[in-house]
Order: sequence, then structure tokens, then C-alpha cells
Amino acid sequence: MKIVCIGGGPAGLYFGLLMKLTDAGHDVTVVERNRPYDTFGWGVVFSDATLENLKEADPVSATQISDAFNHWDDIVIHYKGRSMRSSGHGFIGIGRKKLLNILQARCEEIGVDLVFETDVADDQAIAQKYDADLIIASDGLNSRIRTRYADTYKPDIDTRQCRFVWLGTRQTFDAFTFAFVQTEHGWFQAHAYQYEPGMSTFIVETLDETWKAAGLETMSQQEGIAFCEKLFAPWLDGNSLISNAGHLRGSAIWIRFPRVICDAWVSQQTLPSGRTVPVVLMGDAAHTAHFSIGSGTKLALEDAIELNRSIRACNNNLTAALVRYQEVRSVEVLKIQNAARNSTEWFENVARYARFEPEQFAYSLLTRSQRISHENLRLRDAAWLEGYERWMADMAGAPVAGARSCPPMLTPYTVRGIRLKNRIMVSPMAMYSSVNGIPGDFHLVHLGARAMGGAALVMVEMTCVSPEARITPGCPGLWNSEQKVAFKRIVDFVHGNSDARIGIQLGHAGRKGSTRVSWEGTDMPLPEGNWPLLSASAIPYIDGVSQVPQAMTRGQMDSVRDEFVAAAVRAAEAGFDWLELHCAHGYLLSSFISPLTNQRHDEYGGSLDNRLRYPLEIFAALRAVWPEHLPMSVRISAHDWVEGGITADDAVEIARRFRAAGTDMVDCSSGQVSKAEQPVYGRMYQTPFSDRVRNEAQIPTIAVGAIFEADHVNSIIASGRADLCALARPHLADASWTLRESAKIGVSDVTWPRQYFPAKRQLETNFERAAAYAQPVGK
Repeated sequence: MKIVCIGGGPAGLYFGLLMKLTDAGHDVTVVERNRPYDTFGWGVVFSDATLENLKEADPVSATQISDAFNHWDDIVIHYKGRSMRSSGHGFIGIGRKKLLNILQARCEEIGVDLVFETDVADDQAIAQKYDADLIIASDGLNSRIRTRYADTYKPDIDTRQCRFVWLGTRQTFDAFTFAFVQTEHGWFQAHAYQYEPGMSTFIVETLDETWKAAGLETMSQQEGIAFCEKLFAPWLDGNSLISNAGHLRGSAIWIRFPRVICDAWVSQQTLPSGRTVPVVLMGDAAHTAHFSIGSGTKLALEDAIELNRSIRACNNNLTAALVRYQEVRSVEVLKIQNAARNSTEWFENVARYARFEPEQFAYSLLTRSQRISHENLRLRDAAWLEGYERWMADMAGAPVAGARSCPPMLTPYTVRGIRLKNRIMVSPMAMYSSVNGIPGDFHLVHLGARAMGGAALVMVEMTCVSPEARITPGCPGLWNSEQKVAFKRIVDFVHGNSDARIGIQLGHAGRKGSTRVSWEGTDMPLPEGNWPLLSASAIPYIDGVSQVPQAMTRGQMDSVRDEFVAAAVRAAEAGFDWLELHCAHGYLLSSFISPLTNQRHDEYGGSLDNRLRYPLEIFAALRAVWPEHLPMSVRISAHDWVEGGITADDAVEIARRFRAAGTDMVDCSSGQVSKAEQPVYGRMYQTPFSDRVRNEAQIPTIAVGAIFEADHVNSIIASGRADLCALARPHLADASWTLRESAKIGVSDVTWPRQYFPAKRQLETNFERAAAYAQPVGK
């Protein structure tokens, strides 16, 4: 096979090397625009796992690279006058020039043809010249080839919000070092690490708006570097910062990171001769990952490994190999890019976390990519994590004595006069099992079991304020005394048989009402006996299927408000500990908030302030009658997942308005406002909304959505992304989820119902045995 790699960076060199090692008969040429051994750049970072991949692919070059690596395990974070160190992270650094020189020498040793000082302007001409069977476009971030065939590759390039400059220094660091400095213009941060004896990489980063406000936009290159030296002088110990970008003038050394994603990595091109040659993107030409997780070079080398592996697996059948390459590799790249996106956004929003104490700021930084979870941190540095858990427990008013620290999910939390024993909440879940709005034996067992299952707060499903407010005929209500008495029976059971609290969520279905119970057809209208619907505007939920609701009149608003108030009074008389107002998921109050469902032209439509007017009126009316010592929360749809709908930016503003009205917590859900929604699902996928609302609107939050392990809850609470976690489906599958997960992570100091106590030790023992069996031999 005749192969040409355009670009002599890590991707092109390493792929050429691997193909030549696979079959010495391959004719491999790497074309590079720079002179021989004339490379640039400071240090690059890998994880220990990447080095293992290199050892498997080519032990010879891996040994040479390994011998040149600087290795460290620690991360040090400097913030607000404090220095915090965490170990066990396993990094290796090497100078970019040294890495490329090793790969260049290894390629020459085995017969790869390296062509220097050749700037490829026409890939087809090069393919024709070398009679190539395969062209590798490893021509970097600003790939000409990707641009030339953009219609095929379909690149999506997102230029991020921060400016950064890549510098070097003779100051050395014994750990991967992050330093944060707050100025009058905003936050600056440095990412620094030693990559060879006597030399370190020193990246300075800040928001574009901060960069401009500080005057860096108009400074010369030397002035900008001097600015950074002064800013980070405490960590440079008198050493200067060095630029190797002397060819750039002024502020051009500061760039904004472009995140590159391509739909396709392969383009079949027909040469003037009529022959078709595949042109394959590799490395930064195909995808980028932010430097804050150090993965650009890693991705490039692992691209080369996978394409070589695919070609071998398909016996040199290029068509099949290239399909396999993209199918396999794109999944792994997406995982890295998702983690890199999370990390990028964290550094773009340092100000969001500026109120954190240094301990929590450090935890948030360490877990920013969501690839490192709470228990993963324990594996890396148990002593640091246990110290942090003790700090959290102490901050929550529950100092822990003894050998085992208290995991964040089991720390107490106080709202007004209610103290919750832990951070777990049973989310309100529609059961569609009431008769005439009256909860019966099913609800007693359902809610009672979950109250005894270890959760701190059990929420009743959306409870409707009138018969016409129901979603289905099976929904519960609080519009009469009979319903109140039925609920009091459940509340009394929970209070008498557990130390859990119980809350109720009040709502009105609006345009999503008068439908069948879920197992007979979710959102489908009743076959008969439908009742009239109300909404902000006369827009049906499902066009051509759902009823068209009536746009509410002011008189109807008054009536519904009074129904909410009456229901809240009954809830207090029934003994509930907590009241939540449902303003999410496209129901009545949500229909006022979202521009997708509110097309009014009066004082209740148009601006966000106007759209919030009626929901805030309802909230104020409830707060006025709900006991002062008891908390109230509001559930919102923090994102509609539809263009033109509510976004996370809006959610922050919505939360601010409710905070000003006296809301104690915001329950951050999303979606279900429009059938056109396109949510992006995944583990803890709605938690970022809670993070933003909590730390930008500065109000406590409840996180929901695909949270199903203790590790998830611990990570969310510990990182300050929410104050409570509401779990729905996990509690449907296991009423005792909290008790089980506590035993699973080795916590025995958890209250069990006395009647179930014999099962406690057996469950703990089973998990202890499973953990012991999972240990490697000899451990």
C-alpha cells in the first residue's frame, strides 16, 4: 500500500510508523512543511493509560518516550491564598519537540520517507505524485484539507469564550499546578507543569471580555508577557515567562480555543487520472479537545493506533477498514470531547464558583470534566477525599467522629424549620392511581415504603387544585376535605414510622390535562368525558390530537389562584412538611413562562418579566398562607430543548425572580413543554442546569435526571452543583435505594426501620464480600 501523510505532527508520524512496522512493504511518506527537526511548542501531557497504549503499539518508541518523560501524581491548586494538593492522578509530560524528534528518528530508522520543507497546497497533486492509495490529512487545527472538502466532512467549529497564551518558563513545578488570580477586570488562571528538567509549560487563560478589559488586546507581545509575569509572580519565583511565537505580533499570541467536531472523517476523492483515493482526517484536523484535560496529542496518537488496527483487522481492505475506524474511534473521541467541553466550560465560568470556600473550589476543579467522580477521587487520594468529607460534614453541622468520614449524600440539610437527615429526595412521580382525586391504599404503601427506605424527603406526585386541573382521571387532588383526610392518613404514617419528611407538589395540568393514564396512552385525550382545558394561549400540546385550550381570562386566573391557595391550606392542615409549586413540564404555570406556549399580547405575555407575572402571583399567594417555618420550592423547566424556547440563561433569571419572591429552593428539571423537543440525554444530564441556577442565581437547588448511584449524588453535592438530589426511577425500582446505596459504599451508620434491622447486616456483608472478590489477586 502507498500511503502519504500530509503533516508531520504526532498523528502523521505515528501512523506512518505503525503502518511501516505492520508491513515493511508499505510505501509510507510523511510530508512536513517545516525543516528537519525544526519543531516548536512547549510540553504536552499524557495520562499513564496513554503510555500503556503506546507500549502496546510500538515498544521501541514507547521506551524512548518514557525515558524522556517527566512523571508526577499530584495536582496543586492555588486559590484565595490557599494551596491544596491532591495526589494519585498519574500524569506524564514531555516536550513537544522532543516527542516529535523521537518519532522522526524512529520513522527514519524503519524506512518511513520523511519529506520536509514542503507545504502541501493540493492534496490531489500529492496523491498523484506518490501514486497514493491512502491520504492521511494530519495537517492540524487549521487543516486546509478539511476546509477544502468541508461539504463532506461537515466540520462544526465552536470558538470558545476564553483567550489563552502558551508560554514556557524555567521555573519548575513538582505537580500539575493551577493558580487563580482575581483582578479588577475578572479572573485569570494559569495551567503549569514541568515537562523536562529545568523547563515548564505555563498557559495563562482568561475570558475574552476580561482580556480586553485588562488592556491585553492593545499590548505588544512583550508587554502582555510582562503583565502575566507580574500577575503570577508568586509562583514564578523570579523566573521569566518565555514565548516561542516571535513571528507573531502584538496580542496575536493570545488565541481562543476552537472546538472542532466533524460529521465524517473520510472523503473519497477522484484524482485527475480518474482513480479514487480516500482522504482521512486525523488528529486536530478531525477533532480537538481543550488543553485543560491535555488530550490533543493523546487523541492524535490513539487515532493512528486505531486506524492501523482497523486496517490490519480488515486485511488491508481500505473500504471496510475506514468504516470500522470511524465507527470505533468516533465513540471514544466523543467521550473525550464531552469531558473536554465540561472542563472548558468550568474554566470559562470561574466566577460562578468564586463564592466557594477553597476546599469546595478544589473539589469542583478536580471533578470538572465529570470523568472523575467521588469514588474515583477516593481511589486516587483517599486521605484527601476523607479530609474533604469531614470538612463538608462539619460545614453541614454534623461533625463525624471515628474512622469513617460521612459521604456528602448523608450529610444533613436544614431549610427554614425543617432539618433533613440527608440529601436524598424521592422525586414526585405520577402514579395515576387515585379515585376522584383521593389517594388510597396504593399511595399509603408507595409513599410509606419510600419514607422507610432511607430518603430524607418523600414528595407526593403533582396534586391538582381542582377536578379540571388533573392530567388524568387517576391524578390526586386537594380540592376537598375527603382528599385532605386521605392525605393526612399518609402523612401521619410517614411521621409515625420513619424519620423522613413528606412534601406535596401542587399543580395544574393546563393544556396537558384530560388525558388517559400513562399505560393506556401517554398524552392521548380521553376517549370520552373530556373536560375543558386552560392555558396561557390557545395552543394544543399535540397538533391535531390534543384539545385546543382556552387562553385564560383574568377572571379565570383569579379563580385558579384561589384554588391553589385553598389546596395549600389543606396541605398544611394535613401536616405536610414541604410545599412545591409545579411551574415545569408544559403544565399551566409553565405554559405562561415558556415563549413556545405563551403568545399573549397583554401584560402576561412578551418579556420574561411579563411571562413570569402570573406564576409569581400564584407563588406569593401560596407563601402567604403556607406556614412560615415550612419550606417552599418551585420546579421549573430549565431548558425547553427547542430553539426559541427557555434556555439555561433564562433559567437563571427565572430562579432570581422566584428567589426574590421568597422561594427556598429551585427544583431544576427540563423539557416536556413541546413535542418538538430534542433533549440530550446522558448520566446526570440535567445537573448542569442546577449548577448554573445554584451558583449564578445564588439559590439552593434540587438536581434531577438520570441520577442513579450514590457516586452521582456524592459528586453533585460535594461539588456544589446542587443541595439535594431528587431520584425518581431508581426509587420506583427500589424503595430502599438510600439504604442499599449506603451499604454499597460501606456506610453502616444509617437508620433502618426496626422491623427490617435483621436484613441490614446481611446486606452490608454481601457488599463487603463482593468488594473483596473484586480486588485483584494479592491485594
